[in-house]
Amino acid sequence: MTAGMFVTGTETGIGTTLSSCTLLHALRARGLRAVGMKPLASGSDATVDGLRNEDALALQAASDPRPAYEDVNPYALPLPLAPELAARDAGVEVALAPMLAAHARLAARSDVVVVEGVGGWAAPLSGQLDQAGLVRALQLPVVLVVGLRLGCLNHAYLSARAIAADGCRLVGWIGTGVDPAMARIDDNRALLAARLPAPCLGWLPWQASPDPAALAPQLSRGLDLIS
Repeated sequence: MTAGMFVTGTETGIGTTLSSCTLLHALRARGLRAVGMKPLASGSDATVDGLRNEDALALQAASDPRPAYEDVNPYALPLPLAPELAARDAGVEVALAPMLAAHARLAARSDVVVVEGVGGWAAPLSGQLDQAGLVRALQLPVVLVVGLRLGCLNHAYLSARAIAADGCRLVGWIGTGVDPAMARIDDNRALLAARLPAPCLGWLPWQASPDPAALAPQLSRGLDLIS
């Protein structure tokens, strides 16, 4: 089992946080100390403890041991915009060093760190830093979340090509049910399995209120395929 993985998506809103939290529960079920990280998150709420992002809080709650929020989410940006715009509006300069330092602290206290990206693979973190640069610096393999809806084949194939072109290693993909009315879901899953250059780690069906802990068995067997 790898000591970590970077979870990205074919686009935004297709279940990368659900997939990351489910992976954490599946890893913990194996007796591993597994913690989540969201290096940068836009769309954060002001609290008495500072800015807090819903996705980062979900990752923190799914982690054991429970990490400090500041390590889970070094950059919490207030506006729900593309990270580059959200950081600019907040007057924040996003840099690689704080994210690497936070990851090192998490890794020192755990067996596996699941790092969730933002949006799709090509979504930049800042004007000078893209997600591929962070993944290369962390030396992590990539798990691609594919939201099953019309257009997913194109998004998945292009994402896989981009990950390889950026010098990163795709080790698996997770299918998520984001459109319960999608026609011929099984056929689309078969096409993805046949053409994506990495194994399917599992399938998270559409649910109105999904529970990552309850869904963990869906990904347990797929973890054996990550090396």
